[in-house]
Amino acid sequence: MQCLKRLQRRNAAFPLCIQTISNADAPSAADYVESLDACIKSKSLKSGQEIHQHLLKNSTTIINNPFVLEKLTRLYIECGKLWHARKLFDEIPDPGVIVWNLMIRDYAWNGPFDDAIDLYHRMIASGVVPTKFTFPFVLKACSGLCAGEEGEKIHGLVIRLGLELDGFVSTALVDLYAKCGRLVEAWEVFYRMCCRDVVAWNAMISGFSLHGLCDETMQLVMEMQKSGVKPNSSTVVSVLPVVALAGGLNRGKEVHGYCVRQKLNNDVMVGTGLLDMYGKCGCLCYARRIFDCLRVANEVTWSAMIGAYVISEQMKEALEFFDHILHTCTEKPSPVILGGALRACAKLMDTSRGRRIHCQTLKLGYISDLIVGNTFLSMYAKCGASDDANRFFNEMNPKDTVSYGAMISGCVQNGDSRQALDVFRSMNSSGINPDVATMLGILPACSHLAALLHGACAHAYATVSGFVNDTAICNALIDMYAKCGKVSIAREIFDRMPNRDIISWNSMIAGYGIHGLGSDALSLFYALKTTGLKVDDVTFISVLTACSHSGLVPEGNHWFDVMVREYNILPRIDHYICMVDLLGRAGLLEEAKNLIENMTLKPDVHVWSALLAACRVHKNIELGEEASKKIQRLGPEGTGNFVLLSNLYSTAGRWKDAACVRITQRDAGFKKSPGCSWVEINGSLHAFIGGDRSHPKSAEIYKKLEEWQVEMKRLGYHAIPNFVFQDVEEEEKEHILLYHSEKLAIAFAAISQRPGQPILITKNLRVCGDCHDAIKYITLITEREITVRDSVRFHHFKNGICNCRDFW
Repeated sequence: MQCLKRLQRRNAAFPLCIQTISNADAPSAADYVESLDACIKSKSLKSGQEIHQHLLKNSTTIINNPFVLEKLTRLYIECGKLWHARKLFDEIPDPGVIVWNLMIRDYAWNGPFDDAIDLYHRMIASGVVPTKFTFPFVLKACSGLCAGEEGEKIHGLVIRLGLELDGFVSTALVDLYAKCGRLVEAWEVFYRMCCRDVVAWNAMISGFSLHGLCDETMQLVMEMQKSGVKPNSSTVVSVLPVVALAGGLNRGKEVHGYCVRQKLNNDVMVGTGLLDMYGKCGCLCYARRIFDCLRVANEVTWSAMIGAYVISEQMKEALEFFDHILHTCTEKPSPVILGGALRACAKLMDTSRGRRIHCQTLKLGYISDLIVGNTFLSMYAKCGASDDANRFFNEMNPKDTVSYGAMISGCVQNGDSRQALDVFRSMNSSGINPDVATMLGILPACSHLAALLHGACAHAYATVSGFVNDTAICNALIDMYAKCGKVSIAREIFDRMPNRDIISWNSMIAGYGIHGLGSDALSLFYALKTTGLKVDDVTFISVLTACSHSGLVPEGNHWFDVMVREYNILPRIDHYICMVDLLGRAGLLEEAKNLIENMTLKPDVHVWSALLAACRVHKNIELGEEASKKIQRLGPEGTGNFVLLSNLYSTAGRWKDAACVRITQRDAGFKKSPGCSWVEINGSLHAFIGGDRSHPKSAEIYKKLEEWQVEMKRLGYHAIPNFVFQDVEEEEKEHILLYHSEKLAIAFAAISQRPGQPILITKNLRVCGDCHDAIKYITLITEREITVRDSVRFHHFKNGICNCRDFW
């Protein structure tokens, strides 16, 4: 009994019965219950634990008393020791409804929410009838899980027990339905409520706000005030996010005015909400003014301020504010604050600063935090630090959907689509299910590689997962199928879309354009104009590109003029590039030059490069040299312009000039990318470069090409030596042409696929004229369709004809 005496000395507030127990030789269950009640009221965990210990040592019979077990369970619940409470609760033979409610309440407040719902079902199965205090707790758990169907079943029992009109139960039902997006059901329950207090109104308002319904949310606030209920700080905190989402600055100012009149603006949560709203509406000065006026700021406030700087593209100021937090705040920055600083580093492409924050995070002990890890991964990927991203990703444990999605997006952004597919396969094998964001990352990788089988598998997964109703997913699928040579499937997806935005139309028009289907692209554009959607500058880029690839010069000129005159869209550099390309491909080089000289913008390297490319096609050396000089003055951005001029000289037999260009290119530090073609066979990508003998089946490939060469010559094929830009003998030129990368890829596909099966290959450069001519003959020999996607467009070869009609 010494422990009980110590308890009495330590807590004078305990009732006198403690003394009775301390002096008694054999305390009864009632004595223990009364002592435990005292511990519960004072939340004296240590004292209660000593009583529990005494019971275990000295009263093996009493410890199994249901009343004592319930009191011990309540003690641990009140002191926040849910695990201990659950152990004792499970030993109670027939728990009463109060202790059931307490256990369900604690799980509903602190999680896991599933355990609250499981306990509720156990309670029902044990024959205990829920009370009006049970339902708010279990419905809160359902709300946390967005378990609308489960909540609907519980609602049924609420009705049968006649508790639907209870204010607390009804408010919990409103909150559940609203958060699950079932706003009609939420309104029905809310409408039937006899008395709607501020909590009920707030539940309804927060539900509408959560789902982005700004007008409806504000209307509810007006009705709330008309009914005589005064909005409080929780109402304001619920309303501000949807105002920010809608960019409703004027409405936000109205809410701010209300806060000032009601003296709510000094509340830290309200102040943080106002700061966040102004930041997202682009009023950074107001956001900072509110921050400076707040008497108390917490980590949410700091992270909101950093977020406001990032949204306003004030990255340096965001990092300066982060430094201010580090130097002035005694508390260590939260993972959310670190995430905001890392987003600023990513926007600035400041890998060095990102690494310093990485070191700080290691010191703070946050590096194992999954959210922080994902932010670091995203930062390294967006900064192009592929090695750092790979290393960090491989070290991450655990990983989630966001981790894989960030890695996939980073690989695609940095031009490594093959690795993106590898990461996606690894994600699937790890048992982590891709979400919409991940699918939006992997589909562009399939597009870039023309990996049709991978893209089709991704489409199947999106369908099974219910993602195909998402407009962004459909847009990505349209782009993927169009770039994988299946423009008809892209159109089927477009036609089945429940909702189309301007991106949907632009993607489909562009898809027709790269396939040389200019008339189809224009027909779709005419259909777009009847929908009421506002066409944008990207729409006209797609239209002009389609005209360019199909040689529709009058139509291109017309729509370029209409864009400016009727749609008031000022031409961007991209529009001028399209027009120069359109005129140049058609041989109208002087018109293209005049357009450049009369541009409203300063011509850049890309505009002159489009003219240089046209000069190479039409062998206009004089104008090509002029364009090349303009490019050199502006500063070449890559090898392409050097290669174009060199090839132009080579075509004219001016080998010394071609050599001089290559020397200048080398001295400038530019290295020519070799032509590379790849083909997907049974889900695996096989890549080839000209003269490549590294493939395991090289012997069979070369043998097949030599067989085809004999057949092609018999049908009338003659090699075009002008497409060999080296000063070598004619016979050697023919040998070089035979083993161009696109021919190697086609030969490999032919020996790997069944007879007659269509072939799709992709090339990183424009297909050469000789290969273009040879592939026509190969379609006659193999009796199969061959599609080539080069860096500019698609070429569909069938029965000795290409759909480009030799215009590319």
